Amino acid sequence: MLRNMRKAGQTLVGKIIATVFFVGLIISFAIWGIGDIFRTRPESTVAEVGDTSISINQVRNAYTNQLQQLGRQFRTVITPEQARMLGVDQQVINTLVTEAVMGEEAKRLGLSVSDELVARSIMENPAFKGADGQFNRALFDQALRNAGLAEPGFVQEQRAAMTRLHLAEAIAGDVPVPAAAKEALHRYTNERRGAAYLMLTPAVAGDIPAPTNEQLQSFYEERKGTYRAPEYRAVNVMALDAAAIAKPDAVSDADARQRYEQQKAKYGQPERRTIQQIPFTAMEDAQAASTRIREGADFAAVAADRGVSASGLELGTFTKAEMLDPAVADAAFSLPQGGVSEPIQGRFGPVILRVTQIQPESVRAFEEVAAEIRQEVARERAQSQIEKIHDEIEDLRAGAKPLADIAKEKGLTLVQIPAMDAQGRDKAGNPVNAPERDAVSKAAFASDIGVDNEALRVASGYVWYDVTGIEPSREKTLDEVRDQVATQWREDQVAQRLSEKARQLTERLEKGEAIEAVAQEVNAQAKTVTDLARGSAKDDLSAEAVNRIFAIPVGKAGNAANAADTRAVFKVTAATVPPLATTTQQAQNIENQLRNGMGDDLINQYIAQARQDLGVTINQQALQQAVGSGEF
Repeated sequence: MLRNMRKAGQTLVGKIIATVFFVGLIISFAIWGIGDIFRTRPESTVAEVGDTSISINQVRNAYTNQLQQLGRQFRTVITPEQARMLGVDQQVINTLVTEAVMGEEAKRLGLSVSDELVARSIMENPAFKGADGQFNRALFDQALRNAGLAEPGFVQEQRAAMTRLHLAEAIAGDVPVPAAAKEALHRYTNERRGAAYLMLTPAVAGDIPAPTNEQLQSFYEERKGTYRAPEYRAVNVMALDAAAIAKPDAVSDADARQRYEQQKAKYGQPERRTIQQIPFTAMEDAQAASTRIREGADFAAVAADRGVSASGLELGTFTKAEMLDPAVADAAFSLPQGGVSEPIQGRFGPVILRVTQIQPESVRAFEEVAAEIRQEVARERAQSQIEKIHDEIEDLRAGAKPLADIAKEKGLTLVQIPAMDAQGRDKAGNPVNAPERDAVSKAAFASDIGVDNEALRVASGYVWYDVTGIEPSREKTLDEVRDQVATQWREDQVAQRLSEKARQLTERLEKGEAIEAVAQEVNAQAKTVTDLARGSAKDDLSAEAVNRIFAIPVGKAGNAANAADTRAVFKVTAATVPPLATTTQQAQNIENQLRNGMGDDLINQYIAQARQDLGVTINQQALQQAVGSGEF
């Protein structure tokens, strides 16, 4: 079953359940409110699923977490309106309801998971393993403390999640795949086609006379919406981060030198040693070998007598910090080059060491890195001042002090953007030069003139912004876009002529004319192509044209737009499908793909029926209360 848990993330089953077994496990418990199961307090209810209630706090935490994840993913501010358009609120409540449905069904069926299996799943969780790859109790306890969870509560939820997975596997595990389905997917995936074709280029369209004013006006009127100027906003922006307030000149020479000594290894390469090792099973054997070496026996000869090969003798080249065994490390780094150690009781048994090469440490002089160190120390000191300065700026904002005056008082840079669209571009279409441009542009277009905006919390600190002007979106006049309209009118005329010519040529191919003769008439080259695959461009055929070839029966003709200014006329000449060899890896992949899809369908149907049987009720007012505030 544990193996299946690791595979579960590939399917809908995994999306529903299996994420609780990986690195984000503890964090997600804290964020999604699972901890509230074990820290009970009265909450209003957003949804009821059988005997399970989903609280406002659970939904709010899940919704907040989802918006923050989206914000990090797209590196921008996700406003409540954007979240509603994306349907984040419905995604969150549906996920919580689905988990509750599976939990209720598992309880109804009397499913349970043994203590042994729960313990194994926890001990095999990568989040709780130390550097040696083994379960680390200290990491486990720390993770629970960070999430505010007690061990019994965590184990209880782990057991519930595993039970839900057990149910999902019972529903959708090892679904038999019909041979007809495998054959159909194999055909769709592996069918290859051949075709004869020619390309119609703009030259075939002939001379296009210059458009009259009436033609341009008509073309412009039909497409007026595509010639709109976007809304622009004038924005003042001020950023507060460590770099903005850092004062490297205030870092004394003594403080810089102290940091240099503390982090000397950072500015060069630490000492490395190449080490040989003879291992022993008993300390008595190691002491006897050490005596032989002191009496003049060759180190390699003693190793050979112990059955250690020349390659097995080499431990490797390491810094002291890279060595896993502290006792061995201390001994190796106390020897001179060529020196042999006394017997050492190492972690894995007694050993004798020899150092064959020493690479001395190489560190850049303080004077070379002084400026870098001062900047680093200054930023660290400034970082601790950000929250204090933020509060001071907020107090000044509350007193209606203009952002420009605040910037001057605090020694910060005020960036004045005369015009910026919703994508952060100026009127020339270039990105504006502003701190946190994407976040500021999104936030500015969700604000208005005169609004006292909250500072944007960003990774490096805070950003304040004021909207100082709005230039509404408008339709550009024909005179403003005349050249653009004329170019597009001509392209449209060419496309129409090529489409009509392609239709005529297709009809002639359908009547049996040779493609070579048809191509010669339009001064085009007749070409042939084989081994076409769905969705893949080949030679000068685009992926869209290839897909059109697959939509036409063998022996029939067709045409398709091939690029912005060309059109392909073709006749399908061949279609082949290799036999389905059921023993190949490809056949197994096809079967797995179908099984996963069918399993997902079964899970969806089961959950839908269970929702109906259990009676799911959602309080829309409480849902809006849970998701109705804040930007992330």
